[in-house]
Amino acid sequence: MDYITSKEEQPLEIVNLSSLETKVKEGIDKGAFGYIRGGSEEEWPLRENTQAFFKKKIVPRVLQGIDHADLSTELFGIPLATPIIQAPSAAQGLAHVKGEVDTAIGVAKAGSIFSISTYANTKIEDAAAAVPDAPQFFQLYMSKDDEFNQFLLNKAVQSGAKAIILTVDSTLGGYREVAKDKENGFRKFMRQRSKELFQKIFKRLKQCLVYL
Repeated sequence: MDYITSKEEQPLEIVNLSSLETKVKEGIDKGAFGYIRGGSEEEWPLRENTQAFFKKKIVPRVLQGIDHADLSTELFGIPLATPIIQAPSAAQGLAHVKGEVDTAIGVAKAGSIFSISTYANTKIEDAAAAVPDAPQFFQLYMSKDDEFNQFLLNKAVQSGAKAIILTVDSTLGGYREVAKDKENGFRKFMRQRSKELFQKIFKRLKQCLVYL
């Protein structure tokens, strides 16, 4: 089935994440929103992860002076304007036609690191070309096929990736009730992947990624 992907571009006044979520919901396909927003297994892991973040606190250093507050730091020798980097997130093309390209541009403007997923809707070389001087990481889902893994890693290296984020705890896809709901009608998000990668996957279908 086809999904309606947003082409809208306008400044956003972000009050908090809850209000931003409401705005996003109004502008993209219902099934795509369910996939992006929802969690698996009655969303128990989503709730647990959210609560875990609520328990993390930033302890301020008092009496230090705030006239020239400096958030800059570095990671693996890469200078950063902020201690927060962007985690890999699949299928950003479901939210907007420019997908990972605009995310890469935004993260670069923030002076941080963009991380692109194996299941991005944008080719890694295209995301890298959008901000050629900005650091990027590549997230790899391990396959049973070492040649396929090498194919992806070669593309990452050729595109200038500074590090590999290795995901090894996703042998099975979670049961995402919201995304699979008949009312939402969401099925697969990989349809927007590059033909080159699709051809590589289907050529080795029997040896493909462990959880597919």
